[in-house]
Amino acid sequence: MARTESKMLPLGTKAPDFTLIDAVTNKPVSLKNIQGEKGTVVMFICNHCPFVKHVNDEIVRLSNDYRVTGFGFVAISSNDVINYPQDSPAEMWRTAQKYNYPFPYLYDETQEVAKAYDAACTPDFYLFDGELKLVYRGQLDNSRPGNGILVNGRDLREALDNILNNNSQRKDQKPSIGCNIKWKE
Repeated sequence: MARTESKMLPLGTKAPDFTLIDAVTNKPVSLKNIQGEKGTVVMFICNHCPFVKHVNDEIVRLSNDYRVTGFGFVAISSNDVINYPQDSPAEMWRTAQKYNYPFPYLYDETQEVAKAYDAACTPDFYLFDGELKLVYRGQLDNSRPGNGILVNGRDLREALDNILNNNSQRKDQKPSIGCNIKWKE
């Protein structure tokens, strides 16, 4: 299991726009379609990464908890499916069904969206406020496969709560750690 850290896009960065195909509905979904009134969470994930598998249940719980409070959620897979066929759109559909994803699961075939977000690993989390300015990026929580720490989404939940309660965000945001995005040659 390779351990790659987030690159930590600068806070205040405007969310890069995108329109990608949802692996579940096979329809295009744009940033505007999923943007929440309070904020928007963009997650770079994939099907085969053990770090993503470790947090899948929590990202479903977290998105179900916060969608009703005015946040939009989207997951994007940008991996090279030629060399990693387990991350193909058909497999994305299966994963979304298995976990009952309550958010679109989009396929970034050209990898341009991952590059625009400076995404480095899966999972990689970005929280934008209601004006689509980046206020949090980094880890879901301190849990990693095999470290014995319970997955609870603490870091991202705190950032979402800070928006809801008009509190300042932490300055000491920790990068996510996971598998590197599988870039095309």
